[in-house]
Amino acid sequence: MSTVRHVVVGGGVAAASAVATLRSGGFDGELVLVSDDDTVPYERPPLSKDFLEPDSPPVPTLIREPQWYVDHQVQTLLGVRAQRLDPRARRLTLSTGESLSYDGLVLATGVRARPALGDASDRVLMLRSFADAKLLRSRLASAEHVAVLGGGFIGCEVAATAVGLGKRATIVERADVLMNRALGHSIGAVFTDIHRAKGVGVQLNSVVLGVHDTGSSAVVRTNHGSIEADLVVVGAGSLPNVELAAEAGIVTDNGIVTDQFCRTNVPNVYAAGDVASSYHPFYNQHLRVEHHDTATRHGAAAARNLLGHDEPFVEAHWFWSDQYEHNLQRTGRAEGSDEVVIRGSLDDLKFSAFTVRDGRIRSVISVNQPRDVIAVRRLLFVDHDVTADKLRDQAMPLNRLRSRVPASATAEERTS
Repeated sequence: MSTVRHVVVGGGVAAASAVATLRSGGFDGELVLVSDDDTVPYERPPLSKDFLEPDSPPVPTLIREPQWYVDHQVQTLLGVRAQRLDPRARRLTLSTGESLSYDGLVLATGVRARPALGDASDRVLMLRSFADAKLLRSRLASAEHVAVLGGGFIGCEVAATAVGLGKRATIVERADVLMNRALGHSIGAVFTDIHRAKGVGVQLNSVVLGVHDTGSSAVVRTNHGSIEADLVVVGAGSLPNVELAAEAGIVTDNGIVTDQFCRTNVPNVYAAGDVASSYHPFYNQHLRVEHHDTATRHGAAAARNLLGHDEPFVEAHWFWSDQYEHNLQRTGRAEGSDEVVIRGSLDDLKFSAFTVRDGRIRSVISVNQPRDVIAVRRLLFVDHDVTADKLRDQAMPLNRLRSRVPASATAEERTS
């Protein structure tokens, strides 16, 4: 073993991916994972869905079992917070009072839930960690009416789960449709109708003014009146955990700012996952993406570049959500001026909505059409030529749109 030490700070998939990639990439020095979670890294998507059901196992879905870290000589400091970073000394001060030196550092500190206005109460819960999910699962079992603040992915998934368990659910959303930020108005309206058809109360264009615990219930005050519920779940967005980096002089702007190689402005310090605002060469801008798949790939990219590979992170961002019997997926990025083309049937809830500009697909949102997303992920960054008529023709395979593979394509793109 060499005497070099690399440290990864975080407890999510980006941190887990970075650690695994460092070892699989040949790093044989000291490797330390620092996480303020009490368990090794676990999957977060199930926390708002399957885990909340009383028959599911009351344990997190681990990315790797604890023995893996032992077998691969990864020191895990769990329940420990990195409190201060000194880039000149290359040293972290931990919540235990100890300090930890490093040669390379990956910050995968993730995000935290944005709190609601109002009383601190055990009837008002947030959902980010496994501990949050355990408490929500326990309280959900006895609740009859659940108010969900925020109609994004977390809010909609929790509401869908609650209704599936026989509860009443009300979503309070500031926008005029659910999931407007991720899906846009048209597809957001489709999912608004889906939730209403399942019996969810949807209160749109609503601003939460406060939440009050009466002692027997929680009352949500909005600009359209009050909602009384047994339980309130806050799904009103997130805040990137940039404090450790910012206090150390690392540039932050809606996240920890990195170049296309996941490098911060401080030597030997990288950032990855939900907390990172990384430069994307194809879009020519910094993007901060809060999606599981991106975090996994981003953590691996940061680790490879820490090992000296200098590979730009140019992935096509992709996310999914399962709500009721419907599977929703999206890849790519759209702008308001893009043409929208529908392939399939909105009425049958089996369709893909493409955005197109200058003969190229810019993004796709698919409902119960996952193969369209797989095809578009392979097309986004390679040359192709498309018209609205071609996209509407469901008999035409999307992979036929591909015209050629540029020399700069990745190995995956050349062989797909």
